[in-house]
Amino acid sequence: MGIMIREIQAKSVLTRSRIPGAAYCVNAYVGCAHACVYCYATFMKRFTGHAEPWGSFVDVKKNAPELLRRNIRRAAKGRVMMSSVTDAYQPLEVKYRISRQCLEVLCEHRFPVDILTKSPLVVRDLDVIRQFEHIDVGITITTDDDRMRKIFEPHAPTVGARIETLRKLREQGVRTYVFIGPVLPMDPERLAESVRRHADAVLISGMNYPSKTAALYRRHGIAEWLDRAYVDEMIERLKSALDGMNITLC
Repeated sequence: MGIMIREIQAKSVLTRSRIPGAAYCVNAYVGCAHACVYCYATFMKRFTGHAEPWGSFVDVKKNAPELLRRNIRRAAKGRVMMSSVTDAYQPLEVKYRISRQCLEVLCEHRFPVDILTKSPLVVRDLDVIRQFEHIDVGITITTDDDRMRKIFEPHAPTVGARIETLRKLREQGVRTYVFIGPVLPMDPERLAESVRRHADAVLISGMNYPSKTAALYRRHGIAEWLDRAYVDEMIERLKSALDGMNITLC
């Protein structure tokens, strides 16, 4: 699938956050090439003028690092989330390096940061990440089954690549966490075994927008995962397999 790319001039990049634990968000891109079918950030289309399907367009905030440098001088110190409505390390970041430049500004001004991504590309920026006094890097891993990943996250990195990214970060002394959200069809025990050695904490979240995915569940014969009681049972199995770890339900 082709991606429509626009280079834009943003009006703001350091925005106030309603995410618990984060004072601000930085989003270097609008839209996301991962094309996750459950993504809550599709609401962004209301503000961008895009009629294209979610996952088929990305706007690049070319002036984001310069804008952040100006914004941050007037901002009270607070934790920054990268990112809240896009993936900071989606494929276009290889070329544009906007997220890296923003990370460098945040490091220079000693702001604490929380990165959440599905991408192994975050490892590229370990040289910057290691300079932070306070930084957490989270990897979103929603299932242990790459067949499910292809259904729900068709253009996102493989499950194995994400687990390997987590391992590399932890080996380099980076504080890591796994975001298991939304909980997709999985073997809870197998997923727990694959991530528990590489993470300091785990966040678990169910599917908040089942209406976006109900047809896919039925089409692929996994409709039991639409039953909240069934999902709750899987989450309990996941928690039990992760026993001893710092677990947060969100």
